[in-house]
Amino acid sequence: MGVVPGAMVTMAANASEFFPTHVITRGTRPLHIAATPEGILYWGEYFDNASREEVHIYASRDQGMSWQVAYTFPKGAIRHVHNIIYDRWQACLWILTGDYGDECRVLRASCDLRQVDVVLQGNQQARAVAAVPTEQGVFFSSDTPLEANFIYHLDRQGALHKLAPISGSSIYGCRVGRRVCFSTMVEPSEVNRERFVQVYSGNIAGEPQWQPALRWEKDIWPMGFFQYGNACLPDGENATEYLALTTIAVKGEDFSMTLYKWV
Repeated sequence: MGVVPGAMVTMAANASEFFPTHVITRGTRPLHIAATPEGILYWGEYFDNASREEVHIYASRDQGMSWQVAYTFPKGAIRHVHNIIYDRWQACLWILTGDYGDECRVLRASCDLRQVDVVLQGNQQARAVAAVPTEQGVFFSSDTPLEANFIYHLDRQGALHKLAPISGSSIYGCRVGRRVCFSTMVEPSEVNRERFVQVYSGNIAGEPQWQPALRWEKDIWPMGFFQYGNACLPDGENATEYLALTTIAVKGEDFSMTLYKWV
């Protein structure tokens, strides 16, 4: 199953075409989709929501063939859902929301969404889109144009560790073998003025030393029409040493998919 502007789509086994299974009426599309070992799929509504209407999380229990509202944030609670991530080490879901004040939340939920608990809330450093669960805990990066951004580690005992500064907002993260990667975005900001998209990498064993591993310069085209500069990283588990990514709105590699091997 997949996402296209305005719809969730599914291609059945042995079929050759996708067909729409759910029309998205608020916003263009969710940012991410989560899957549990039981085969339940989740996504949260991502739309402008200027009037702060209630926000839904949808679930499918038939491999994306149909979708139902599984959880609702009440009116005024949040602006929208940034991400939902399955954590196999704690058998839970992590739900990330934004965008201002108490709308910024890192939530831990049961896989049936019957219990949803606030872990972090109330400031721009709890405004996150990218998170990567590991054996040691959950790594995540902040996504704010209003402050400097950082990579964090929330360990399995619940302690939060600030690991490293990054050059801009971050909305993509992934695991590559024993490493975790986060990419930064070039967007209009009075605080984050870096004109380079960067991928930061750290080893999950021990105290990781986070360093920029890759970088691309933003192209000359206006961001309002031709997108922010970014490097899209894949969701899901990746035990290999290979990193696949797609760069957007950068010099020489706009909409270019590249495969890297760690050496």
